[in-house]
Amino acid sequence: MLREALNRGLLSRAAKPLVFALCLLPAAWLVLGAATDQLGANPAEALIRSTGDWALRLLCAVLAVTPMRQMLALPALARLRRMLGLFVYFYALLHLLCYAWLDMGFDVVDVTRDIIKRPFILVGFSAVVVLTPLALTSWNRATRWLGAARWQALHRLVYAVAVLAVLHFFWMRSGKNDYAEVLVYAVVLGLLLAWRAWRLGRVRWAARSAAR
Repeated sequence: MLREALNRGLLSRAAKPLVFALCLLPAAWLVLGAATDQLGANPAEALIRSTGDWALRLLCAVLAVTPMRQMLALPALARLRRMLGLFVYFYALLHLLCYAWLDMGFDVVDVTRDIIKRPFILVGFSAVVVLTPLALTSWNRATRWLGAARWQALHRLVYAVAVLAVLHFFWMRSGKNDYAEVLVYAVVLGLLLAWRAWRLGRVRWAARSAAR
């Protein structure tokens, strides 16, 4: 009964607007905090870190959709995955823009030098670059244009994004020897990726068994 009610709720017209509003709330809170001087002693750092944190949290949510859908038998969860993925890109772009603006003053030469010089920024920038084609091909028309197999192969790059994002966070925190939060994200993403690898192994084993 509860499962059926959850599926009906996820299929309702209100589900997507509600998730959209919830995903937009952190950005709205940050804009309000900046406008009212409520982001602490270093608002620039707060904006850069918070946008990065939300990109990583939503990335965890995107990767959790399929495991939750299958383990909890909630197929309607799949209709939220695209929106969550686009919000990952939205917050990743905000993170990059806040860094380029608040740290570097939009000086393209300085930004380029900083990306090349500092590995953690290079890794973070690479994650945004890899995310870009995923966001640009998130529409139904792109799926038809690429073909299902190519589209799926391209969107498996989200796993590489997850690794790059955790590595970016790890190197950023290494300067302060503060790894507690990094470990949480690493464990969550590690478990999600391990589950996917296990599922893929089962599918391949079943296919080989059926072919015998």
